[in-house]
Amino acid sequence: MKIIGISGSIVGSKTRIAVQQALNNITEKHPDFDVELIDLGDYKLEFSDGRSYMDYTGDTKVVLEKIMAADAYIIGTPVFQASMPGTLKNLFDLLPVNGFKDKVIGIVVTAGSSKHYLVAEQQLKPILSYMRAVVVPKYVFIEEKQYDRKVIVDDDIIFRLNRLANELVNTTNAMQQVKQAEEAAFFF
Repeated sequence: MKIIGISGSIVGSKTRIAVQQALNNITEKHPDFDVELIDLGDYKLEFSDGRSYMDYTGDTKVVLEKIMAADAYIIGTPVFQASMPGTLKNLFDLLPVNGFKDKVIGIVVTAGSSKHYLVAEQQLKPILSYMRAVVVPKYVFIEEKQYDRKVIVDDDIIFRLNRLANELVNTTNAMQQVKQAEEAAFFF
């Protein structure tokens, strides 16, 4: 199984740290899984211009191919100006409408204060639903005060990130079993 973590910003490190924590849990419990972090700050993505994702080149092509090949995702976003960063929205715009069809997604949100708690509900979940993703219902919201020197210091947040990782794996396994059952029924 291929699981991709996406750190949806080109600046800062808190979101990457949180997504990596969840991915580390998956790697530890499922060493046979192919787990990778895509930090958008490490790539130079083109702006979406409406063409097929297969027609892009360079870093954009590399990132899109990795995302399209994955079975599940942990998408992390910081909150800037009460919204997700344009970098993450651009990534969604680069993908086809059904780019996440029947694929499982867990969400991690980092923000400076609790005022932005509903960004996942009001912005991310509608987009991911439109793209036909299966979204793990409970997301992890992390405030700046729960970090110290680039380390998550809140045990409850670490517990919730690990639980998100477990729910992602369990839901992805269940989705694959349903898909196999549907394929088997199709051949009879």
